[in-house]
Amino acid sequence: MTVILEAKDIKKTYKMGDVLVPALKGVTFKVEKGEILTVFGSSGSGKSTLLHILGALDRTDEGKVFVGGIDLSTLNDSELADLRLRKVGFVFQFFNLLPRLTALRNVELPLTLADVSDKECREKASEVLKLVGLEGRMNHRPTELSGGEQQRVAIARSLVNDPSIILADEPTGNLDTKTGFEIVQLMKRLNEEKGQTFVVVTHDPAMAETADRIIYLKDGLIEGIKKGSGRL
Repeated sequence: MTVILEAKDIKKTYKMGDVLVPALKGVTFKVEKGEILTVFGSSGSGKSTLLHILGALDRTDEGKVFVGGIDLSTLNDSELADLRLRKVGFVFQFFNLLPRLTALRNVELPLTLADVSDKECREKASEVLKLVGLEGRMNHRPTELSGGEQQRVAIARSLVNDPSIILADEPTGNLDTKTGFEIVQLMKRLNEEKGQTFVVVTHDPAMAETADRIIYLKDGLIEGIKKGSGRL
């Protein structure tokens, strides 16, 4: 199998006043193409810090991250921004949609930043919104959409540049149980039909179990890795 992402002995410490707080203490694992991997842990375990480092939103103190074989430590800020735009999709707990823009315009944004033509932007954004079941809601703004619909827009936005991997930070954490289940179903379908690779951070054990593999993170260390059920 092709390795899409690799973390090698990642360490990260934050300074809070005069106190040093170690968030990650040496984390190592690989993610294979077409895999759904969940990172499970309680609040403060280091899982969001890990996701930010994997997605080139933050840098390690020690250790290395490779995305598609590219060593992130060798890239400058501009090159990291380009990598985030073209190779990594992000889905956040609170959706992070621009409130004044329609669903279609929110999804078009990454394409606009990548200098794609207006015509192609519209076509690709429409295509991925149809893929996530929102063909009838494209011209609605976030305030006119339910939480589940907003998260579908966020997932469509993460897909639109055909990323190698999608990183999702508590994607069901702001949704009710039924809607959260529908979002998990959607990610599973995208994985099965498109071969999309996901790394999902969660504190929900039921969601963690639906993955191909589960990493258990505690106090900045991997406590264990096991096979998930892969079933909803």
